[in-house]
Amino acid sequence: MNVRCRDQSLAAALDSDGPGLVFVADPDVADSWDDIREELAEAFSMTKAAAIRGEPIVYVVRGDDLLGRDGIGAAIVATALLSGARTASLELRESTVNTLAMERESSLESISTWVRHLLAGGPRGELVHLGGSHLGKALP
Repeated sequence: MNVRCRDQSLAAALDSDGPGLVFVADPDVADSWDDIREELAEAFSMTKAAAIRGEPIVYVVRGDDLLGRDGIGAAIVATALLSGARTASLELRESTVNTLAMERESSLESISTWVRHLLAGGPRGELVHLGGSHLGKALP
């Protein structure tokens, strides 16, 4: 499995054998177009390679970033990845692409368990929230 994650503890928890791409959005991406573009270009490149191999793909973002709570750059990246997952699910026949929204309090075990579920197949273009901080909020 190919795991792209800046957090060493989370990367270790996500790493396992088998096919797939897990792309964890950098929550500290700067609010500059250059940094945002670099983050999304890396996601696109890695997604394209995984899709060519027919591998499942999971994007992991922070739920607060989907709601724009922690900076413009992180919000743009999180919502772009969610949109990309949904679009790719319409276009790709051999790969599943889903998004997992974690909270700061989400345990490594919970995150890795849900990533494994999503990599196993089934849903396509879905957003799975861990925790409930998004409840009662307007969602993308």
